[in-house]
Amino acid sequence: MNKVVLLLSLSFGWANGALAAEIKPEGDPEAGKTLSSSCIACHGEDGNSAAPFPKLAGQGEKYLYKQMRDIRDGARSVPTMVGQVDNKTDQELADIAAYYSAQSETIGQTDPDLLELGRKVYRSGVAQRDVPACMACHSPSGAGNGPAGYPSLSGQHAQYVADQLRAYRKGYEDPSGRTNDGETKIMRKTAFGLSDLEIEAVASYVSGLQ
Repeated sequence: MNKVVLLLSLSFGWANGALAAEIKPEGDPEAGKTLSSSCIACHGEDGNSAAPFPKLAGQGEKYLYKQMRDIRDGARSVPTMVGQVDNKTDQELADIAAYYSAQSETIGQTDPDLLELGRKVYRSGVAQRDVPACMACHSPSGAGNGPAGYPSLSGQHAQYVADQLRAYRKGYEDPSGRTNDGETKIMRKTAFGLSDLEIEAVASYVSGLQ
C-alpha cells in the first residue's frame, strides 16, 4: 500500500526530482508584497519587468515557488539572482509567489516575420524531430497549467524565453546548461530538437500570445 501511495504522489509532480519541492506552504500575497521590495529593481513593482529579466506577474504560484527554491538550493543557476533568495524560508518564497501570481501580466508583440513559424512550433511542434507542441503543456492561450506547475508563457519577453530554451538545449548534453526540469528532461529534450530560428520564432510568438 505504501508503494502505491508513493508512486501516486510522485506522479503528481512536474518532474521536480524531489517530492519535498511539491509540499508548498500556502502563500500570503500581502506578506509577499512586502517581501518583494528587493525584487522590484529587476522584475518591476508589479512583476512586469523590462527585458531581459523575466516577467513574474500572473505566473503560477507552484512554478514560481519551485524556481525560487531551485535557485536558493542550487538546482538552478541564475547569476543575477545570487544572494536574493539565499536566506528566504519556504514560507517566504510561497508568499512572494502568491503576490506575483495575483498580478496581471502585460502582453508584448510578435515579430510579423516570425509569426508563421512561431505559431507552427507552438501549436504543432516539429514532428520530424519529435518536438511536441508547446501548447500541450502551456495551453493554447499560453496560460500554462498552474496545478501541474507548467509556467505561463503569454506575454513573456521573447529574449528571456529564447535564452531559457537555449539553456535547456545546452543542458541536454552539458550540465552547465539549465537542468531543473526533472528526471524526464521534458524541456531539455524539447529544446534539443529546436533550431536557432525555431527558438527565436516560438519565443517571439508567445510574447504576443494572449
